[in-house]
Amino acid sequence: MTEHEERPAEPQEPGDGGTPAGAAGPEASAAPGPGGHRSVLHALGRLGASFPRAQPRVRFEMPPEALTLEDEKAVAAMVGTQGAARHPIHFGFMGTVGVGLALLLYFILSNIGQLLGWIAAALFIALGLDPIVRWLENKGLPRPAGVVAVVLALAGALAAFFATLIPTIVNQTAQIVANGPEYADNFLNSAFFQSIDQQFQVRSRVEEEVAKFFANSEAVTGIFGGVLGVGSAVLQGAFGVLIVLVLTLYFLASLPALKIWAYRLAPRSRRKRVQVLAEEITGSVGSYVIGQACVALINATVAFIAMNIAGVPFAVLLAFLVALLAFIPLVGAMIAGVMVSLVALTVSWQTATLFAVIYFAYLQFEAYFVSPRIMQRAVAVPGAVAVIAVIAGGTLMGVLGALMAIPAAAAVMLLLKEVVIVRQDRR
Repeated sequence: MTEHEERPAEPQEPGDGGTPAGAAGPEASAAPGPGGHRSVLHALGRLGASFPRAQPRVRFEMPPEALTLEDEKAVAAMVGTQGAARHPIHFGFMGTVGVGLALLLYFILSNIGQLLGWIAAALFIALGLDPIVRWLENKGLPRPAGVVAVVLALAGALAAFFATLIPTIVNQTAQIVANGPEYADNFLNSAFFQSIDQQFQVRSRVEEEVAKFFANSEAVTGIFGGVLGVGSAVLQGAFGVLIVLVLTLYFLASLPALKIWAYRLAPRSRRKRVQVLAEEITGSVGSYVIGQACVALINATVAFIAMNIAGVPFAVLLAFLVALLAFIPLVGAMIAGVMVSLVALTVSWQTATLFAVIYFAYLQFEAYFVSPRIMQRAVAVPGAVAVIAVIAGGTLMGVLGALMAIPAAAAVMLLLKEVVIVRQDRR
């Protein structure tokens, strides 16, 4: 076969473009061939591609590792570490910019102090719940499922607790308000007040001051404004609780990723050491929160039993207040005992004495037997440091600062022990 000879035509499939126009039979016009199916599918595919589709969420990813220390040294050797001398005008300008940025940062922090408090509280609670989530992870449960289980269990326990407790608290609070005038009349008619009134005319002075107060329109308006202020404070507190719960959920779910990002901020040569210290600090904080919650629950239970034995009124309401105060380390339980003893004095001194003996005897037992066993996994803090930390934390941030004072003091002592003292010993 030569180059000029025609090659035999290859057989062409019907509908594939090889059949001349008008040569298709009735069968070809009745049903499209395989090529027609492909054309229709291709057209449908192009039509579907024109519609918007769901895209995967953009997630934060860890940046890649930088150059190794040897590479950085080589680059520094090639470029040179000696920079050009800075001009005085440049130095003064940069110093002014630094002062301005410092003032701007102070202004921002002074205006978002409440938000920072909410963030600190949420992080504190998240660190306290993290050991439970990790325990569930060790049992084979995925972390998201563990977080959801812990949050739902906590929310269910709080809902059941308050659903049972709130009606009793409301009832007993209403009784206190209703019996308030009777308590005041009994006090005014007591022999103690009568003897003081005969010497200093206290009753007449009190009645005179009350009449002046209600005669002053500004004072009455101030009362109305105070009521509105209390209402706004309650609403703001409820909003703060909601924000703290939401932030706690997010912190608890993303705590491992947050730790990884925080560790990458440390120099690579010290990153492993920073990770070890940070894990020890966060672990001790979690153990402290869980342990303090257990101690507060036991304390409130013992106080409730002692109040029922001694016959102290409003036992449920006072036990709830004891549980809240027992979260404050060192001084909270003492304040709770004194408060309940003062309430018990309204019944009789025998009732107050009986309760005080039972409760304060338990505090000694708690200090030497209960608390050391529950808090054995937390970092130990000397008593003097703990008292100073609680007072300082309460002064700066109120009850929240007092609650976080002991873990913060433990973290500072651990850093002093593992970093500062070790560095000083090497010199």
